[in-house]
Amino acid sequence: MCNTKRVFAKDVVVVNELGLHARSAARIAELAKNAKSKVWVQKDNEKVDAKSIIDILTLACEKGSKIQIIVEDASDKFVLDSIVRLAVNGFGE
Repeated sequence: MCNTKRVFAKDVVVVNELGLHARSAARIAELAKNAKSKVWVQKDNEKVDAKSIIDILTLACEKGSKIQIIVEDASDKFVLDSIVRLAVNGFGE
């Protein structure tokens, strides 16, 4: 029996002028905390815990940065969609 883990991911581009800063990172973390499984933010080859504001800030995502939001469980797709919608809308700024 194969025991591979399926992940769900979506790519987004940071569109707000200030990039991914403390306030926007806090909004991502707040949404990610609703997930049952792990939620990640990835930029290039660096993947960090989306529930950690500090970890998100270490990615140094400026306007135009391409990031990927990843969840490890199908039941958390709503979290994935919520974070993507937040990013597409410039984190409400």
